[in-house]
Amino acid sequence: MNNTKLSESQNTINKIVKVKIEKGNSPKDKYYFNNSFTIGRSDECSIQINDGLVSRVHVEVNFDNGKWWISDKHSSNGTFLNGNKIDRAELKNATTIQLGNNGPILLFTFEEKDVPQSGIINQSHQDPSLTKYIKHYFEEEKNEQQVGQHTKLMREAFKVVKKKQSSKYLKVIIAIAIIAVLFGAYSIYQLIKENEQKQLAETIFYDMKTLDLEIAALKENLAGSDDPTVIKALEKFDERRRQLEKNYEKLVDDLGVYNLNEEDKLIVKTARIFGECEFAIPQGFINEVKSYVKKWQSTDRYERALNRAKNNGYTQLIVNYLIRNRLPQQFFYLAMQESDFIEQRIGPPTRYGHAKGIWQFIAETGKRYGLTIGKLADQNIYDAGDDRFNLPKSTSAAARYIKDIYNTDAQASGLLVMASYNWGEHRVIDLIRRMPENPRERNFWKLLEMYRDKIPDETYNYVFYIFSAAVIGENPRLFGFNFDNPLVESVQKLSN
Repeated sequence: MNNTKLSESQNTINKIVKVKIEKGNSPKDKYYFNNSFTIGRSDECSIQINDGLVSRVHVEVNFDNGKWWISDKHSSNGTFLNGNKIDRAELKNATTIQLGNNGPILLFTFEEKDVPQSGIINQSHQDPSLTKYIKHYFEEEKNEQQVGQHTKLMREAFKVVKKKQSSKYLKVIIAIAIIAVLFGAYSIYQLIKENEQKQLAETIFYDMKTLDLEIAALKENLAGSDDPTVIKALEKFDERRRQLEKNYEKLVDDLGVYNLNEEDKLIVKTARIFGECEFAIPQGFINEVKSYVKKWQSTDRYERALNRAKNNGYTQLIVNYLIRNRLPQQFFYLAMQESDFIEQRIGPPTRYGHAKGIWQFIAETGKRYGLTIGKLADQNIYDAGDDRFNLPKSTSAAARYIKDIYNTDAQASGLLVMASYNWGEHRVIDLIRRMPENPRERNFWKLLEMYRDKIPDETYNYVFYIFSAAVIGENPRLFGFNFDNPLVESVQKLSN
C-alpha cells in the first residue's frame, strides 16, 4: 500500500499544468505551473487576460486530493466547460475552458516535468524539502514523546530564539497581517466598485429611456405650440438627455463592455440602437443572433432585397420617414423582412384579410393611420387605389405606427415593437401590458422569459431575422457581403 502511494506522489510531482491561450489577449500564449494559480483581468493574476468578459479574478486552479481543479471565483460572466457553466470542475488532460460566453478560450494539458524550469511559474516560494524539515522539527502539535532527543533539542533552541525575538517578529507578523487584510479588502472593494458601476450604468441607461418616453409624450401633447416657456422646457429635457448619454458612454467605456471581437461588438451595439441595455443582454442572445446571420449568408435574398430598394429609391424615402419620427433608421430592415421591398407584395389570407404593400398593413391598421383601403381589399389582387401600395403614404403610416408602439406599450424596446408588428399588436400588447410598466422590465427577453409558450415560432424568427439583418447592415463586409452599410448614404443626404 505504501508503494502505491509513493508511485501516485511521484506521478503528481512529475506533472506540470500547461495553459495555452487559444483565444484571448494575454502577454504570452503559453504558461506552465506546478502549483496553484489564478486567471483574470487583474495584473495580480498568474495569467492576465485583457477582455471585457473576464472578471478581475475569474478562476483559480489548484491541486487537491491528487487532482487538479478549476473553480469560478464568482465571475460576472461565468466559466464554461464544454458549453456548460461550472462553479468547480476537475481538470483533465486536454480540457478546454471558456471565460464568459463567447469569451477567451484556454486549453489545459498535463506535461512531464522535463519542461524547461525557466518556463515554469512556481506559485510556492518555499523549498519542499525545507518545508518537510520545518514540519518535522517545529510542529508543536505533535506529541513530544513521539520525537527523538535531537528533535527535542532543536525545538528547545527554537523556543529560546523565538522568545528573544518575539517582540521584533510580532511586529513583522502584525504588519504582514495588516497588509494581507488591506489587500483582501481592496480586492473586494474593486469587485464591489465594478458591480456598483455596472448597476449605475444600467440605471443611467433606463433613466435615459424613461426620459425619452417622457419627452416623446410631452412633444406629442404640445405639438405645434409656439409658447417660449414650453419650447425652453423641452430644450432642458433634451439637454439633460444628452448629459445622461455622455455619462453613460463614459461608464460603458470604463467598464470595457466593448472589449469583444468585431462580430460580438456589432451585436451588442445594435441591441443598444434598438433600446436594449448592454448590461442586460442574456448570455445566449449573441449566439442566437449569429445563427440567424448564417441564415442570411446562406442565400442571396439580403443582397437582392437591398438592390431592389436602392434601384427604386426606397432606401432614402424610408430612412427619411424613420428619422423624421425620431426612430432608429434600422427599422428599415423590418420592411425588408416583411416584403423584400416588393411594392406589390400581397400576403396570405388571414381572418383580418390580406396584408398588402411593402409594410404589409392589414386593412384595419391601415385605416387607423389614414390610409385609403381599396375596393379589392379582400382579394389577392393588386389595387392601385389602395394606399398600402403607395410607398410614401404607407411608409409615413408605418413610421407613425411603429413610433406609437415604441413610445407607449413597448417602452422604447425595438425588439418588442418588431414582435408586436408581426404577431398583431393586440395579442402582443395584451401580454406586454401584464408586465411591469417601466423600461427596465419591458423588453423582448423578459417577454420570452414570461410568455415563450404563448409566442409563435414565426414571431420569434421574425424578430431575430430583422435584428440580425440590422447587425449585418452595420458592416456587411465583416460578414462576407460585397457592399457597404446601405443606410449611410441616405443618412448623410438627410443630414446635409
